[in-house]
Amino acid sequence: MTDMESDRISCLPDHIIDQILSHLPIKEAGRTSVLSHIWRNKWSTQPDLVFDRQCVPAATSKDPSVSKIKFLRIIDDVLLLHSGPINKVKISAGYDLIDMNSVADIDRWILHLTKRSFKKLVLDFWLDEPYKIPCYLFSCQSLHRLELYWCSLKPPTTFEGFRNLKSLHLEQVTMTQDAFEKLISGSPLLEKLKVAYLYGFTQINIHAPNIKCVQIIGKFEGISFDNTPQLAKVLVEQTSQSRLHGCSSNLVNFFDHLPNIQVLLIHSYFIKYLFADVVPVKLPTPCINLTTLQISINFNNLKEISAVLCLLNSSPNLQRFGIYARLEEHADHLSPVSYCWEDIFSEPVMPFKLQRVKIEDISGTKCELDFIRFILLYSPVLEKMTVKPVLNVTSKLMTELIRFRRVSGQVEVIYHVKDSS
Repeated sequence: MTDMESDRISCLPDHIIDQILSHLPIKEAGRTSVLSHIWRNKWSTQPDLVFDRQCVPAATSKDPSVSKIKFLRIIDDVLLLHSGPINKVKISAGYDLIDMNSVADIDRWILHLTKRSFKKLVLDFWLDEPYKIPCYLFSCQSLHRLELYWCSLKPPTTFEGFRNLKSLHLEQVTMTQDAFEKLISGSPLLEKLKVAYLYGFTQINIHAPNIKCVQIIGKFEGISFDNTPQLAKVLVEQTSQSRLHGCSSNLVNFFDHLPNIQVLLIHSYFIKYLFADVVPVKLPTPCINLTTLQISINFNNLKEISAVLCLLNSSPNLQRFGIYARLEEHADHLSPVSYCWEDIFSEPVMPFKLQRVKIEDISGTKCELDFIRFILLYSPVLEKMTVKPVLNVTSKLMTELIRFRRVSGQVEVIYHVKDSS
């Protein structure tokens, strides 16, 4: 048998070899250069460059100073010797691999990359202070995806956005409101946006005609959408109610620019912002495309209950619905007979088109049981309802569920008991 016959991997097409190398850490991909002359430069043309803990040999990882030197040297060598097109660069490291003394090195790497055409950049490292993004990154118009953690952004005054950017993820990033709005509105192809815990401003305004998916997490005073006709999925998690500035226009402004919303996930306290004033029976414009809704509410708050019913009544094609009970220390508790679900509507209840419902973190109060009974009573095509109570809930809750009338003959009610372990 000849050497060529025994070395079947080297005979594979180039794109297959590239695919194999793409699944190896850079350190291991570089080692393939000793296999034969065919493999000598294969690693240096890999389009995706991921620099993380796997780059550092396990034997040296016990010595932070040695690990840090090796990590920096690996990035230097790879960027210097890389000869092919670059698709993605990711630098992900902890304090033991990158610290404040590495800032000059990071700046140099980014400067080197801006002289190349690459599409994706992920900077995921945590220094003692937020890393200040160098101004030359903002000239990199080849970027399709940008993901930044624990950074400070201060674009130059000449910056008008990234014309090819499609995905943006900012987490614990410091910047001004003007810089944020210019970044969003100046990226006309932006389709996906995720922001979590932004610092420097509290009002989030999004103007993006091609945006399709938005996730907003953190502490903020308000959110507004403008010219977002293609926005189909929105997740909002307000982690603090202290900053919420509610007013009667919040609800209308929020939904007015979401004509094609399909998936809406409202977590924590954001429902308080939306329904700060009198809760209407229906939204001014129905959400005819909304098929999935998740919402977190305090079942002891009549306004939040009314808000849920407003959304249900305004979503004629809703199919999947999840509701999560949120407990509050200072809540306005309702008496056991203070309300009835049907009575909150000012017109006869129309049957819902719900197919799957999930209810979590309930404790078996009358308010919660009334909601379950209400859904079962007015969902003729319901297929599955999953109930997940909090810990230490008595079997009385399950007994009540069994007794409730179900208008759907095919519905399956699943009761999940949480394991205390």
